[in-house]
Amino acid sequence: MSTAILTGPPAPGSSLDGDLRSLGFDVRIASGAEETGALLADVPAGERVALVDPRFVGHLHALRLALTDPRFPAAAVPGALTAQAEARPALTRALDGTSATPGTPAADLPGALADTLDADGVAVHRPQLGTLVATVPTDAEARHAARAAVEAVDDEAVRLRSAVKAHDGFFTTFFISPYSRHIARWCARRGLTPNQVTTASLLTALVAAGCAATGERAGYVAAGVLLLVSFVLDCTDGQLARYALKYSTMGAWLDATFDRAKEYAFYAGLALGAARNGDDVWALALGAMVLMTCRHVVDFSFNEANAESTGAAAKTSLALSSKLDGVGWTVWARRMIILPIGERWAMIAVLTAVTSPRIVFWALIAGCAFGACYTTAGRVLRSLTRKGKRSDRAARALYDLTDSGPLAEVVARAARRLSFPDPAPVAAFLGAALVVGFALGTEPGDVTVVAAAAAYAVFAGVAVTRPLKGALDWLVPPLFRAAEYTTVLVLAARSDSPGALPAAFGLVAAVAYHHYDTVYRIRGGTGAPPAWLVRVTGGHEGRTLLVTVLAALLAGRGDDFTLALTALAVAVALVVLVESVRFWVSAGAPAVHDEGETA
Repeated sequence: MSTAILTGPPAPGSSLDGDLRSLGFDVRIASGAEETGALLADVPAGERVALVDPRFVGHLHALRLALTDPRFPAAAVPGALTAQAEARPALTRALDGTSATPGTPAADLPGALADTLDADGVAVHRPQLGTLVATVPTDAEARHAARAAVEAVDDEAVRLRSAVKAHDGFFTTFFISPYSRHIARWCARRGLTPNQVTTASLLTALVAAGCAATGERAGYVAAGVLLLVSFVLDCTDGQLARYALKYSTMGAWLDATFDRAKEYAFYAGLALGAARNGDDVWALALGAMVLMTCRHVVDFSFNEANAESTGAAAKTSLALSSKLDGVGWTVWARRMIILPIGERWAMIAVLTAVTSPRIVFWALIAGCAFGACYTTAGRVLRSLTRKGKRSDRAARALYDLTDSGPLAEVVARAARRLSFPDPAPVAAFLGAALVVGFALGTEPGDVTVVAAAAAYAVFAGVAVTRPLKGALDWLVPPLFRAAEYTTVLVLAARSDSPGALPAAFGLVAAVAYHHYDTVYRIRGGTGAPPAWLVRVTGGHEGRTLLVTVLAALLAGRGDDFTLALTALAVAVALVVLVESVRFWVSAGAPAVHDEGETA
């Protein structure tokens, strides 16, 4: 239970007391600033508290947005202010200062305190209300006009519209959201949580993957239908979170990680189904997973590198995009051609139902490759015209995304003493090209690939010798991802070990989970995974070197290479999953809801 303190007796006929109680607040009434302070002191320190002007007139949803959103330490609309535990000390100081000022009416408190908190360095969130009303009328005529304005706007309709993400793909916007938001409202009214809907989406996708694994046409049709149902539920969980303001750190993590789990499980189901019909498409399945993951790393890395871009730098890099936004149809066209998640899942579902897994994967690879080239080229051009300097926070985030292990750290320390120039993207590219090139150009089991992987570790260390603040340094993490994943794919595909590709699929999936988890921690403001986890898992360069050694020793010895890849996959998965679950269950991070990448 949270506590709401009215800073004076409510006006006759006001529904304010009932509205606050319907939002879960225990309502107390003060007679002035001094008594408000005393009531505030009685509220337990870890509890949310709200201060509300008794003259407040507005929509219930305006109060809900201001007073119940868990993502912000403090929030306010005209006439109402809330503070969570972390902002309570600042609120107490502000109230003490106001109480010490003679002649301050209690009814002015919420607005005055919100301004004081802002001045004290506490960011007070002020939600965009749009057509919703939230005001403090000063006389009877203004009060009558405010009530008429409230009656003129259906706040439930506004609440339902705002449950839909502001920026989404064409398929999601026009084919899913028009009815999924009503499903979200149905879930809210029955007490279902976003996490429960997220879990239902995962289970539905796993059943779809099982249907695809049958290899039967009926199974493929059922898989396509169930995959679309899973996507509807995937949209619903976010809309439910926005509709009911049920945001959480755990929810954002589940939503993001389950998306990847669903997609990868479906790829595996398609590959198993194809194998039942004598068609081995594991290389295509793994290639699609590698391509999609590397594409996401490009998105994450670029966004983290430029998260703090402001002023002229931001305006320069976004000038062309802003011009295109002025032509309405180009907005949807640009969203569709990058094959965002809605279009991608729709394509996978339809092709699964009417074609074969091989066609599904080739279409997926072609579409994602085009989208990756389009977005990466645009970002490179933006980066080259960027004039601002990258912050230390951005450079740290980029380094964390590289997943550099002990070998790279040793090389980086040595390289700093030699005063190398700043070669980050060039070194990363050369190292990636070297190890992948040797994996492709030599016989399976050739020890020269091990030497190439050792050289890759050296280049990886050189790339992170200095802070990643260069214009194109955001390319370093995706280059490392491409090098590691592609090396595993090539070595498994070219080995004579039966089952090596499915084992490699499992290994890349486990490592990709670790990399996605790193992104979600950084986005949640909790920093990268602990250093011990990166060291234990070897870093990208250590794992790449280890896989090349295993291939050199075991590629020609029956299924030994497959067993080694499987053991490595299980070991990595156990370590990263246990640490990830431990962290997110006990995380002290603020509640968030990741609006997500359209891709």
